[in-house]
Amino acid sequence: MIRLSNLTLQRGPQRLLEDAELTLHAGHKAGLIGANGAGKSSLFALLRGELSPDAGECQLPADWRIAHMRQEVDTLDRLAVDYVLDGDVQLRKVQRELAAAELAHDGTVVARLHIELDSADGYTADARARKLLAGLGFSNEQMDRRVGDFSGGWRMRLNLAQALMCPSDLLLLDEPTNHLDLDAILWLEDWLKSYPGTLLLISHDRDFLDAVVDHVAHVEQCKLTLYRGGYTAFERARAERLAQQQQAYEKQQAQREHMEKYIARFKAQATKARQAQSRIKALERMEELSAAHVDSPFDFVFRESQKISSPLLDLSEARLGYGDKTILEKVKLQLTPGARIGLLGPNGAGKSTLIKNLAGELEPLAGRLVRGENLVVGYFAQHQLDSLDSKASPLLHLQRLAPTEREQTLRDFLGGFDFRGARIDEPVLNFSGGEKARLALALIAWERPNLLLLDEPTNHLDLEMRLALTMALQEFSGAVLVVSHDRHLLKSTTDDFLLVADGKVETFDGDLDDYSRWLVEYRQRNAPVSNTPVNPDKTDKKAQRQAAAALRQQLAPHKREADKLEAELGKLHEQLASVETSLGDSAVYEAARKDELRDLLARQAQLKSREAEVEEAWMSALETLEAMQAELEAMS
Repeated sequence: MIRLSNLTLQRGPQRLLEDAELTLHAGHKAGLIGANGAGKSSLFALLRGELSPDAGECQLPADWRIAHMRQEVDTLDRLAVDYVLDGDVQLRKVQRELAAAELAHDGTVVARLHIELDSADGYTADARARKLLAGLGFSNEQMDRRVGDFSGGWRMRLNLAQALMCPSDLLLLDEPTNHLDLDAILWLEDWLKSYPGTLLLISHDRDFLDAVVDHVAHVEQCKLTLYRGGYTAFERARAERLAQQQQAYEKQQAQREHMEKYIARFKAQATKARQAQSRIKALERMEELSAAHVDSPFDFVFRESQKISSPLLDLSEARLGYGDKTILEKVKLQLTPGARIGLLGPNGAGKSTLIKNLAGELEPLAGRLVRGENLVVGYFAQHQLDSLDSKASPLLHLQRLAPTEREQTLRDFLGGFDFRGARIDEPVLNFSGGEKARLALALIAWERPNLLLLDEPTNHLDLEMRLALTMALQEFSGAVLVVSHDRHLLKSTTDDFLLVADGKVETFDGDLDDYSRWLVEYRQRNAPVSNTPVNPDKTDKKAQRQAAAALRQQLAPHKREADKLEAELGKLHEQLASVETSLGDSAVYEAARKDELRDLLARQAQLKSREAEVEEAWMSALETLEAMQAELEAMS
């Protein structure tokens, strides 16, 4: 088990934990949550042995193997699949030693290392690495590309695959979903559910936490509090505790009163009915959520636009893409005030391409895009974080947008995004990704948009900020079009879904559970198919018979090869059984028979290696046979 006793942990002048207590039993899967800077990553470093406690104890079994997701890439020339295999350090060690022993023609060492290689599942390692990469969205071609050919987000996927490849008793994952699309997140959920070891997971994705963890460890005020259940259970338990505090009760009541007045005022007005319904939904959620977040440092809204057009934007018969490359065709989309749309679709299908066209960063290759007279777009995308002026402070960024506004008004507004004190005047050069994202959202909120185009807005945001963004979007009266892997945000802020796939944009009639099932079917439809020749003309009976006869001729040598491999495999099984029977005799381990033992072990290693090769070739031959036989049946 992991046991922290009276633990104090400090980084520089900042005390992160003080007299903290935590007990986590083997096999538990725990989410580690807390505000940015609370000490979560430092706790990971402590468990990895990179930090020492300033006081107290950190105990975990000495023989535990620890795997963690690295945040940097230190080699760019390795092939992706080899980089992932490097995660299994013991396997790589055995492989290096085996290569050296074979060069030295040391049969005894070779035999021993083949046994170790078998124990480490070394013969299946390449296939397991490729399966991990496929689950995380890599194509077969990408698996054999250099690490340096990938962007930063895809390199983080490689780091995640490397951590999963490493056999471990304790797995430490720090924000593993940040650079994943929904498809890969769903795959990772399934993988982690079946992980047999102890898992400690830092994540700001509440649905992901709910799906994977059975405990939540909350870092707050330099203490660690362990809650049983997933994130939703934690939220409710903490809400019950905080709801007992008078301050929490008063703040919640004030929020309820404000929203109830709005509903009572506008519910009967047709022009405001949709917004009133949104606030009713927010009010329903508030009883469950708000008390758990009364101490959130975030409290903001998107300022309401003074004017509005309907429709805000009208795209018809559009062809979208880059240069000569078409991504989407015949796109038809009209956005009206109050529309709340989530974009779904596989990675690379064109969701960002669509948003960039709507935002004006790209122009349609063909078709018509009409913007409303009073359209004001608030566009958020990850690349915009890099366009912030690194030498300017949050206050200066906002002053450039509102040069005539009172400074105190601007400071109060930025305070809702937790830019307070000295931080509000510091240049953004050394800001974290989360702070830059908050500033970008603040600048959008100030501009009074009536259409929000949000491309993965929750990347780098912590749970408190994600909740604040969710509540602000529920209050927003304009139109929203959002791409996000945060399922809670999508469920809480959108009314309709559009599916971007196969070069088209269509209405998706279903919820996120339906979309998960659609993804499974999509992957099956787009799985690589056999290159077996197909009948070019099914209406030509003579040509069909000739093609079938030709295929039967091709089939015969493949069948003979499969039968030959099967026979060899049978002999290898018999030989291996004989060797293992000899090894089962205790007398062979006597000192006088050490040469015989060495030869038996070497023979066992050779047979196992050959067995693995023949079995793989036999399975491949069978797959080819089955594909050709299916082709033959289709012709008949």
